[in-house]
Amino acid sequence: MMLTIMALIAAQAAAQPAISPAPTAIPAANIVPIPGVWNPAAPYITVGQDEPGYRSWYLAAPWRAAQVKSFNDYLASNQVAGILPTWQLLRTATSWQECGGQPFEVPPAEEWPHMVQTLRYVHDYVVPAIGPVEAVSVYRNPTLNKCAGGAPESAHKLDSAIDMVPLRPIDRLTLMRTLCGGHNQHGAQYNAGLGFYAYLRFHVDSTKYRRWNMDPAVAAECPPIIHPEDVASVGQPMANSPQATTPAIASAPSPPPQPDTPPLAQPQR
Repeated sequence: MMLTIMALIAAQAAAQPAISPAPTAIPAANIVPIPGVWNPAAPYITVGQDEPGYRSWYLAAPWRAAQVKSFNDYLASNQVAGILPTWQLLRTATSWQECGGQPFEVPPAEEWPHMVQTLRYVHDYVVPAIGPVEAVSVYRNPTLNKCAGGAPESAHKLDSAIDMVPLRPIDRLTLMRTLCGGHNQHGAQYNAGLGFYAYLRFHVDSTKYRRWNMDPAVAAECPPIIHPEDVASVGQPMANSPQATTPAIASAPSPPPQPDTPPLAQPQR
């Protein structure tokens, strides 16, 4: 009898459909990264400005498809498509939510030529030096740029600037040394600006040859930009430049920063 009851129970259990475990929730992108997991974009990218957020933004207005296609076609016609994913080049400010802005925006067409030269520099002297990168903030319209703490003359307003993080593990000082070396040799011919913010976020644009926010240990190794007019007017001068009067940011790795707020609360370029 006992064997019969056990057999019936086993048969009933076998007939029940298997119950899949509940899927593990994916942490929001704006929380502190999981220790041991390399995700340098996490401090800057919130839900809504990630890839699923881009799909939602794209589909929310029918006219956006034509805008995005025109922008992508322009990049392709200038041989700079695919250097960074087009959807990342539409990211606005990290603090888009607090400012009531859009997470993505297609820049005005008259500004597109500025992005071409910046992408060429990224292709030629950033990616070969440090590996693939992710764009975390690109075009910011004047209203959003002001709210996000951007400099009044910010290159982001011209669709010339890209704030990026490296996707291969690298420490902050090595990142600075590597990018500074390439910028010293090739930046002038691209009119490239190079700046560093907290953690591993760095900035490249093609509006003016200059550098800012170098750690002192790196600035001492990196040949200075000797012309006073080439020292960034916003952000601290390099420690060994003729105009330097205050030390640059500390060399110790910084914790994840507040959105769109570089060290020492300096406006972003």
